[in-house]
Amino acid sequence: MSGYKKPLPEIEGWWDKEFWEGCKRHELLLQQCADCMKINTYSPRILCPNCLSTNLKWIKASGKGKIYSFTVVMAHPPASFIGDVPYVVAVIKLEEGPRMISNIVECKPDGLRCDMDVEVVFEDVTEEFALPKFRVTKR
Repeated sequence: MSGYKKPLPEIEGWWDKEFWEGCKRHELLLQQCADCMKINTYSPRILCPNCLSTNLKWIKASGKGKIYSFTVVMAHPPASFIGDVPYVVAVIKLEEGPRMISNIVECKPDGLRCDMDVEVVFEDVTEEFALPKFRVTKR
C-alpha cells in the first residue's frame, strides 16, 4: 500500500472526515438530515440542502446501485493514471437515491451499459485511505 502514487482525497474538515473513516472500515456512509430525513447528495455538507438544518447524521448505505452514466478513458489521462488505461469513470445512482462518481472495476469496459446493477468494493490504497469503487453484480 505504501507505493500508491496517485492523488489521494483531501479531508477538508469535520463534515467529511467520517465519510473517509467509514471507507477505511469498508463502509459506504451517507449524510442524512435528522430533521427532514432527506439523504444528502454524495458530497458531505455542513447544512442540509433541503431544510438548512445542521442536525446531520451518518447512515450506512447498502452499497448497491445502478450505473447511471459512464465514460471509458482510452487516451490522455492524467499522468498518474496512464497505467490504468482503459478505465471507467461512472455516475452511480445509489439505492438510497444520491448519485456519486467512482470507477467501475473488475470488468471489461465494452461489457458495460447504463442501468447495470453494481455494488461497492473498497481499494485499500494507504494506511489512511480506502477508495470506494464499484463492480457489476447480478441480482
